[in-house]
Amino acid sequence: MDFEVLTKNLEKKGYKVSCFATKEEAAAYLNKEIDGMTVSSGGSMTVKELGLADMLRTHNDFKWHWEGDDRMDVLATDVYLSSVNGIAETGEIVNIDGMGNRLAGTLFGHKKLYFIVGKNKIAKDLDGAIRRARNIAAPKNAMRFNVKTPCVASGGEKCFDCKSPERICKALLVFWERPNGIKDTEVVLIDEDLGY
Repeated sequence: MDFEVLTKNLEKKGYKVSCFATKEEAAAYLNKEIDGMTVSSGGSMTVKELGLADMLRTHNDFKWHWEGDDRMDVLATDVYLSSVNGIAETGEIVNIDGMGNRLAGTLFGHKKLYFIVGKNKIAKDLDGAIRRARNIAAPKNAMRFNVKTPCVASGGEKCFDCKSPERICKALLVFWERPNGIKDTEVVLIDEDLGY
């Protein structure tokens, strides 16, 4: 995939951008860049698919609430790793969350933030990125957690904007530009389908 337009638009919005053909190349880059730090991630399937937890743990203090680490400890690290639920070619980044910990981790407090993005997350514009986040990423995540929501009951067909107490898409965050809370924010684009 040609990331040229997306890269230019992200750079205009204040992000550093790195592009890789494969997840292995991206993982090797991140493993080299992140050294001797405290590192954490929310519930990113992309981070999991890259094998970053095991890789980084050999020379960093890696915290992950999926493995029992306290969510507040995860929010207090030097580096935070996140994926996105949708990214527009125009440069806006979209994430949906149920608890808010992943959104909080991308907004403030870390020295460095990496958004790790597979090509399947890219949409033409902001409306498309939001649509993707709501109707592809959220239902797939709800199915993974096996919650009782209409999107799971329908086989992941789409978001029903439900009122279920087990709803996992309770907050939507749009990055119009890079926030000032984490000045060193890098988008890592990978020419493979990764995560949801």
